[in-house]
Amino acid sequence: MKTENENKVGYKKTKLGWIPEDWEVIKLGDYSNIDKKSLKNSTNEDFQFKYISLSDVNNGILNKNLPKLSFKDAPSRARRIVKVNDILLATVRPNLKSFAHIKKINEPTIASTGFAVIASNTKLYSKFLYLNLFSHFLDAQFHSFVVGSNYPAINSSDVKNLKIPLPPLSEQKKIAEILSCWDTAIETTQNLIEKLQLRKKGLMQQLLTGKKRLKGFSGEWDKVRFGKIVQERVEYSKKELPLYSLTIKDGITPKTDRYKRSFLLKTKLNAYKKMYPNDFALNPMNLRFGAIAKHKNNINVNVSKYYNIFYCTESFNSIFFEYYLISNNMIQFYNKMAIGSLEEKKRVHFSDFVKFKKELPTFKEQTAIAQILSKADEEIEQSQQYLETLQLQKKGLMQQLLTGQKRVKLF
Repeated sequence: MKTENENKVGYKKTKLGWIPEDWEVIKLGDYSNIDKKSLKNSTNEDFQFKYISLSDVNNGILNKNLPKLSFKDAPSRARRIVKVNDILLATVRPNLKSFAHIKKINEPTIASTGFAVIASNTKLYSKFLYLNLFSHFLDAQFHSFVVGSNYPAINSSDVKNLKIPLPPLSEQKKIAEILSCWDTAIETTQNLIEKLQLRKKGLMQQLLTGKKRLKGFSGEWDKVRFGKIVQERVEYSKKELPLYSLTIKDGITPKTDRYKRSFLLKTKLNAYKKMYPNDFALNPMNLRFGAIAKHKNNINVNVSKYYNIFYCTESFNSIFFEYYLISNNMIQFYNKMAIGSLEEKKRVHFSDFVKFKKELPTFKEQTAIAQILSKADEEIEQSQQYLETLQLQKKGLMQQLLTGQKRVKLF
């Protein structure tokens, strides 16, 4: 079957696929300097700089609060000298896309040797190069370099041999300009989400502790034992159901593909507990890190037998209780109450959990607080959905513009 571009006049076939005839395929090493400048061992030990470690870059986002170090106190990997318009490419697990475009530098900046620092020449626009790092062209090449390797990393020679399709400089700049509009919208939305999350965190701190009371509510909260709020459910599964897991980040969520149900549940159905909608799961080993959540999907699921499953009595608002149980104050409390001879093995037993006594509001005030916090979550969710839409739009546009399937008007 012929591709769409194969039927078009003005396109040619290359190792990277069909591209416009006036484009070429280039190696990064021929159009840029890779790791050109590094600090020497003889560097003054009092020389100070901002340091970029691998953990400071995540999918194109560079940490805004980089640590400032002196050479004598810096890790041995702090060597790569970074300048404005340089590109950082994480050579360890490049498929995770820990890449960054250095737009602004106010003081000396040094990156870890875990990055390749790429400085493009005058024929390769740096922003255009940066955008290509997220293209399917580079995805395939990263994969070919690390496949079969025990240590998924590439080296400077691999980076120099990476290939991209290259349009004329004026078209590179126009493509980067167009895609930068999406980058701006994406960054604005990400900043909004951060502000909404901070606002929600502040609301939880105030409302869940009684430091701030909603209009119409006053008086002291009553101390309530958790055993009067929750009822444990111990029901072992007798049939195959979707297998879910309790995670600190995402709550009750489906197991990933590496946990195949057909493998796990083949002979051990009774080794899993059944969980109903609105049930809670608690992991005794990780509760002090926030491993507690409510099952919000409207289906019955199987979960690990090592979780404690429980539900709220009708006299308590389960939505309020969910926010309460994952609040920072409670996580600090779990840490205080965890028992065990070794730090890594400390746990909070369910038998102790039900004995906890806390000052809690009336059902009516619980409901009012839950409504406020649920509204905050809705705003965050809407912004996250909008962010995903923008990211998908940008991805589709990149596919068209970086391959030349869609040409830009220069004037």
